[in-house]
Amino acid sequence: MQLISDTANPTGPETPKFAPVHPWTGEGSLGDPRAFLNGPPNDLFARMRAASPGDGGAWVLTRYEDVMRVNGDPETFSSQRGGILISNGSPETRHPQLGRATLDAMINMDAPNHLQLRREHMPFFTARYIETLKARVKAEVTRLLDEMAPMGECDLVEALSSRLPLFTLCEILGVPEPDRPKFLKWMHYLELAGNAAADQGAGTLEITPELMTLIGEFNGAVAEMFEYGRTMLHKRRADPQADLMSAIARAQLDGEMLADEFLDGSWLLIVFAGNDTTRNTISGTMKLLTEFPLQKAKLIAQPSLMRGAVDEFIRMVSPVIYMRRTATRDVEIGGQMIGEGEKVVMYYGAANRDPAVFENPDTLDIQRPNADKHIAFGFGPHVCIGKQVARLQLEEVYTQLLARFPDMRYAGGIDVAPNNFVFAIRKLPVVWGEAA
Repeated sequence: MQLISDTANPTGPETPKFAPVHPWTGEGSLGDPRAFLNGPPNDLFARMRAASPGDGGAWVLTRYEDVMRVNGDPETFSSQRGGILISNGSPETRHPQLGRATLDAMINMDAPNHLQLRREHMPFFTARYIETLKARVKAEVTRLLDEMAPMGECDLVEALSSRLPLFTLCEILGVPEPDRPKFLKWMHYLELAGNAAADQGAGTLEITPELMTLIGEFNGAVAEMFEYGRTMLHKRRADPQADLMSAIARAQLDGEMLADEFLDGSWLLIVFAGNDTTRNTISGTMKLLTEFPLQKAKLIAQPSLMRGAVDEFIRMVSPVIYMRRTATRDVEIGGQMIGEGEKVVMYYGAANRDPAVFENPDTLDIQRPNADKHIAFGFGPHVCIGKQVARLQLEEVYTQLLARFPDMRYAGGIDVAPNNFVFAIRKLPVVWGEAA
């Protein structure tokens, strides 16, 4: 493992406590959002796995074994000490409410607080609860495909990928039907903010009157999102329902109800995480099936292979690109000593294409015997709490879609945001029927 300091992206100590065993001499930087415009840079990850480098002022983990090691040892590798992003930016550049809420979320906590909050959420992510969700998800997929049927071509993100996860999230939360369109608006502005931040980091952001108008709209949408969350969560404290919103509202830390800033953090996490990863995996899967037509044909002929295929889709898309941890002591990983307080960044997509674990890792194989060993959802105490909900949605979408539109294919022209945290597919044109 190695480290290099990227002066254009100063996210860690310029000089690590321990000298890199194998200095990284390759080209390419994971700190540059433009490196992700075509999705995760798998060729760069492959070179890094061979050298186990560091990049951007952080120790970079691209090997499956190393990522598993860090995920499984939260005492040595903290989520709370600095959070899960490579860089949180300087205080003066952060959005005051978004920046604070990002750090005040369960995903940025260590034990015992992390476990206390996670326990409150768990009843809405058990196998028993998910079974009650299946019929509603199935009906919504059917409804969305009914709307798409006469089109012959569309943007899959707009027509399906962005809409189903928000429906499912609102069902779990218990959001009243009239309020649900607000979630689409909030996600739209959160995505715009991410795009603008990436452009700023790449040095391509141009300040225009249109941008200033957009910033005003964004600030208004963010304020509305947090105000809605606080209002509804306080209502649920007074009048709890059988929904996740009530569980979040009534969660306690050390016997005390959450303060408003932690309610904001819980709200932001569930709104963002409950949507983004499933959305991008639905979109990314269509592109994969188009690129591997024999695998698609096999799945159409044998729908019983869908459960295993879903694991393979998730492995190859790996929608969350990385998670960061901070070393709480001097520690050795893969032959490299890492100093206490230094950043360690786990690249899940890279680990999921490690040839030491997955044979021919860049090839879609819907019958891959160990596809379920992927770690796209993380591993250990911070494993994604909603992973079974994501699986449910993917399985239902592609079971119905391939049965109804077996000739649907990616038509070219994918639009991927310059985002190095999630594989953010903004547009994925598809065609079927006569248009195909």
